[in-house]
Amino acid sequence: MRPPAPARSLPAFCALICLLTACSGTGSSPSATSASSTTSATPTTGSPSAAADPVDRQVDAALAELDRRAQVAQLFIVGVPLTGLDAGDALVEDGVGGVFLAGRSQAPAEDLAAVTGRWADAASGPRPWVAADQEGGEVQALRGPGFERLPAAAEQGQLPPDQLAALADGLGASLAAAGVTLDLAPVADVVPAGTEADNDPIGAFGRQYGSTAADVAADVAAVVDGLAAHGVTSTLKHFPGLGLVDENTDEAAGVADPVTTADSEQVAVFGELAASPAEPMVMLSSATYPAIDPSAPATFSRVVITDVLRGQLGFDGPVVTDDVGVATAVQDIPPGERATRFLEAGGTLVLTVDPDVYPAMLDAVLARAGTDPAFSATVDAAVRTALTAKARAGLLG
Repeated sequence: MRPPAPARSLPAFCALICLLTACSGTGSSPSATSASSTTSATPTTGSPSAAADPVDRQVDAALAELDRRAQVAQLFIVGVPLTGLDAGDALVEDGVGGVFLAGRSQAPAEDLAAVTGRWADAASGPRPWVAADQEGGEVQALRGPGFERLPAAAEQGQLPPDQLAALADGLGASLAAAGVTLDLAPVADVVPAGTEADNDPIGAFGRQYGSTAADVAADVAAVVDGLAAHGVTSTLKHFPGLGLVDENTDEAAGVADPVTTADSEQVAVFGELAASPAEPMVMLSSATYPAIDPSAPATFSRVVITDVLRGQLGFDGPVVTDDVGVATAVQDIPPGERATRFLEAGGTLVLTVDPDVYPAMLDAVLARAGTDPAFSATVDAAVRTALTAKARAGLLG
């Protein structure tokens, strides 16, 4: 996701500094070999037989209280306009996995906290993620009292480490004070020096932290830790990288990066950052990467998600889509199919800015799982991954 009008869409560990203030169906190419079977497309972080772990016990207890529809609902984060947050009440009461604060707001942090607190109290099961785009620059959803104006990531990357640490600490503190538990940031894409103006989704807006993987890794790690210090989960985006594309998937179909391979530096940096003890999520790009999998956009590619991100890079946490509600890149695919293809490829959380497509997505997953045992097992694994992340974030207590 990217800025509004142009469009919409945040964006080294410093241990001795103050605590840092955080969519074709199978997607595989004929020659690709999958690292795991369909029934384990989303790795299970825990299982009923591993009940000795406190997190697993929490997840098992939560699952026991959820019927099948409620379990599947945990796999969706649905947009609610910041100009009409009451629309989130029905979603939360219905058991949606998360709410995305869509748009821009000048509301004070304390006013947002009253709403997010109401949502937490209204949840009959696991508390919902409350997600926002809080990167900096043009991509800062929350701008009212209690939220400092954030410079764009390109400017953040020029700060001395202690100043970036302080900025990250303030970012985490402000989001936590407003009840935001998931920041769809920071951007981990690498935009080569001199190509920024031609890189429409990232470089043109200064959303990148640097022009090399090393620079990006150090600065993004600081932001991830700053968010985590205040109990806010971060999201590394947009795997396997949008630093080498010309067009934006929010506004164009058929966006492709013909250069990036599974061994490229902008892929490796995601693996390094995803291994953080802060346990960030990873957001998928909706572009296609022919050198990795020419058969499908990354969001629907089993090669990208299961083989590369999970297998090669070892990531076992939640994988979330970029917006698959209104983005131009996915409009030729029926909404329900967007959800089933993503989950089948190994993903975890479906993000839609448009709440009107959520019912069709939920129904499609339920219908497919009811007739396809292999897909049902894949859904089971995704639900467990989603709930494990919630347990670790304190949303199952």
